[in-house]
Amino acid sequence: MHSRLTRRGLYAISDGPRPDLLPAAEAALRGGAALFQYRDKTADAQRRLREASALRELCTRHDVPLIVNDDVELALACRADGVHLGEDDGDIAAARKRLGAKAIVGVSCYDSPERARQLAAGADYLAFGAFFPSPTKPDARRATLDLLHAAKPLGPALVAIGGITPDNAQPLVDAGADFLAVISGVFAQADPEAAARRYAALYEK
Repeated sequence: MHSRLTRRGLYAISDGPRPDLLPAAEAALRGGAALFQYRDKTADAQRRLREASALRELCTRHDVPLIVNDDVELALACRADGVHLGEDDGDIAAARKRLGAKAIVGVSCYDSPERARQLAAGADYLAFGAFFPSPTKPDARRATLDLLHAAKPLGPALVAIGGITPDNAQPLVDAGADFLAVISGVFAQADPEAAARRYAALYEK
């Protein structure tokens, strides 16, 4: 497992353009996020670089790795700690060659144990989901707890995503999820810091 992924807990994922991105991100970090992903699917390259660079500084102050969603070049430009790749976002080897050997490279495995087995040797974490109905991706493929159990021996850290709340997350933690990836459960809440603390607390028991 990557040396910067040994602290288990909340994987906070930002939810696209919002005027209060940095205050909301800092609130999630104060609340105990162990990993942070910048996710913005828009085409505004200048704003995305500006925001990602600011998040990099913020995450560094909190000693939390910053991951960029789907964009290796943006991750390189803002000096992020790594990148998250979906099934259409390029391969692990190319991302690692571009970002360096120390980069964190995570991959989406959705509901596929076969994809997890194929990518485990090169990835730093394997993400499965959606485990529950997700407001971010309502049509996402559904994953099961058995996937986490089966993937644990593969070696990389395991990430669970999709409709996760503090009330339904405990079985995922018990099944071996090293990180709970959350978007609306943190960033759609009135108090992101308090929301983050509820997720982080699941790993303190």
